Amino acid sequence: MKKIAFLVCFVLAGLLSMAQDNGAKFKETKHSFGNVKLNKPATAKFTFTNTSSKPLIIETATASCGCTTPEYPKKPILPGKTAEIGATYNAENVGHFDKSVTVKFAGIDQPTVLIITGDVVK
Repeated sequence: MKKIAFLVCFVLAGLLSMAQDNGAKFKETKHSFGNVKLNKPATAKFTFTNTSSKPLIIETATASCGCTTPEYPKKPILPGKTAEIGATYNAENVGHFDKSVTVKFAGIDQPTVLIITGDVVK
């Protein structure tokens, strides 16, 4: 029974890793700013490498709210090349924030979600 459970977990882990392989390998997908000063925008840069054999095109990068602005390359990223996606949070309200940017690559069903967190202080 333990062997079957182990085998099922092994297969599921393999399928999950295959599902997440979208041709873009990110150094990190979550960034914590820590404390951010009120009214001082904070920008995180998410670096990724095209690990596929074809040019990688970002169709969209959509923020979870109007307080976050994504910036991404509009030109194809060639195989083996590195690029950045920026996520700028407009720190207009005091308190904790958890925001996301959903990145959709052309020809890839599963989007990548980038997370930014922090605390806006006076």
